[in-house]
Amino acid sequence: MSKVHNLSLSSSMIHQYIHDLRNVDVQTNRELFRMNTQRIGRAIGWEISKHLNYQSQIIKTPLSDCHQKVLTDEVVSVTILRAGLPLHEGILDTFPHAENGFISAYRKHEEDGSFSIEVEYVACPSLEGKVLILNDPMLATGRSFLNAWTALRDLGTPKEVHCVAVIGSEEGVEYLKNEAPTGFDLWIGTIDPKLNDKKYIVPGLGDAGDLAFGTKMQH
Repeated sequence: MSKVHNLSLSSSMIHQYIHDLRNVDVQTNRELFRMNTQRIGRAIGWEISKHLNYQSQIIKTPLSDCHQKVLTDEVVSVTILRAGLPLHEGILDTFPHAENGFISAYRKHEEDGSFSIEVEYVACPSLEGKVLILNDPMLATGRSFLNAWTALRDLGTPKEVHCVAVIGSEEGVEYLKNEAPTGFDLWIGTIDPKLNDKKYIVPGLGDAGDLAFGTKMQH
C-alpha cells in the first residue's frame, strides 16, 4: 500500500523554501534556487530518517563507554539527472553514508506535440534488501518516476521505496499510486491541482533544471 506525505499540510520552513523557488523575483538566482531545493531535500531526508531502523552500539567517548543508536538500514539515493542533483545533495546531507545512483531521463517530444520519457543511462549499486530513495524535484505526469523505477528493476528488490519530490500534480501523484509496481512512500513538498496542455505543473515553478543550471539547448 502506498502512502503520500504532503509536507505542505503542516507548518514548516518548507513553505518558505517553496515560496522562493516559485517566485519569479527570486528564482532567477540560480545559486539560491539550488540551495532552497537542497534544503527541501535535507528536510525530507530527515522526515524519512524517522521511519528507518536503528540499533544500539557501544562506542568509546573520551570519558567512558556509551550506548548509541546507529542506522542499520542500507540507504541508496537515486536521482534523475539533471534537475534532481540539488535535491539529491540535500538527501545526502541527511544520509552522508548512503550509496548513490543516477538515471538520465528526459522528455522526447514528437512533432504532434506528444512526448515519451526516454531513459538512456543508469549507474546504480545493488538495491537488494536496501532502502531506495528515488528523487526528482518535479512530479508532473509521474512517468519519469515510473520509468526510472522500472529501469532499476534488474538491480534487486529494495526493502522499502521512498519517492521524493518538491512539487507534484494531483494527476501525477494518482498515476504513480496506480501504476507503481509495489507499495511506496511519497514525500512531497506540495501538490498542485493541474497540468497544462504541455503537461507542466500549474502553478508549478517552471523548468527546475533550467532554473538550477541554466537554459539548455533544444535538440
